[in-house]
Amino acid sequence: MKITPIEIQQHQFKTRLLGYDSSAVDMFLEMLATEFERLHKQNNELKETLSRTRTALDQMKDREHSLQLTLMTAQQVTDELKSTARKEAEIVMVDARLQGEQIVRSADERRLQLIREIQEIKRQKISFECGLRALIDGHMKLLDMETFAIEGGEDSTNLLESQLSLNAPEDRR
Repeated sequence: MKITPIEIQQHQFKTRLLGYDSSAVDMFLEMLATEFERLHKQNNELKETLSRTRTALDQMKDREHSLQLTLMTAQQVTDELKSTARKEAEIVMVDARLQGEQIVRSADERRLQLIREIQEIKRQKISFECGLRALIDGHMKLLDMETFAIEGGEDSTNLLESQLSLNAPEDRR
């Protein structure tokens, strides 16, 4: 049975010859003791609940703090990874540019080498053509002289020999 502080203050005992009715006082005190015990138990339960709630709140605050630290660490790691990735990408780009420049330089050097080789081959071709023309001209002169020697006799043989001696250095070119 619940009793309020106002009921306690306003409760009046019956009076008897020598004072208050002792059985009514005893009943009232018993009722107060029961109510006080109930309130005391309820108060203890509430204290325990409050203590558990505070413990849970402290644990949750600790978890929240841990999560915040974890998030900050994750953000830092993410930022570091991004920074590292950017640096690596820049290095790859620089390496690629250097390799590209080296390839272009190598290609230019090879092109110049091929141009020199082509020019040398052209020079050799011209030299060969000139030598071949001289050889052919020499043989043509010989053929012409042989024809002349057959028609002209011995004087032509001497002329042929002198002609051969003149053409001999040209054949060596």
